[in-house]
Amino acid sequence: MPENTGGKCSLANRECVPCKGGVPPLGAEEVSRLLAVLGQGWAAIENHHLVKEYKFKNFRAALDFTNRVGELAESIGHHPDIFLAWGLVRVTIWTHKIDGLAEADFIFAAKVEELEQ
Repeated sequence: MPENTGGKCSLANRECVPCKGGVPPLGAEEVSRLLAVLGQGWAAIENHHLVKEYKFKNFRAALDFTNRVGELAESIGHHPDIFLAWGLVRVTIWTHKIDGLAEADFIFAAKVEELEQ
């Protein structure tokens, strides 16, 4: 079971293996458990997708973060929705093939957390 130890989420150390479909989305209990491990201001909306907003001092900083998230997404084949505005980036994650959340979504979110630092 992943743990959140000392502010560093062990989920980020795990490999993000994209779901190929054919499995049910995570149930509410598992979503709650993984969300507690992830922490860091992420919200699970209707147990269907993860959302977090990041605030930055200006557009350039928000754009730089957006680009880092995009590079991460491309490198592991897990593609979130990313909303960019002046000083704000909203990241929304779910597994499209199962129309819900998989463990890989939480792993990806933890990896996004490390990009902010």
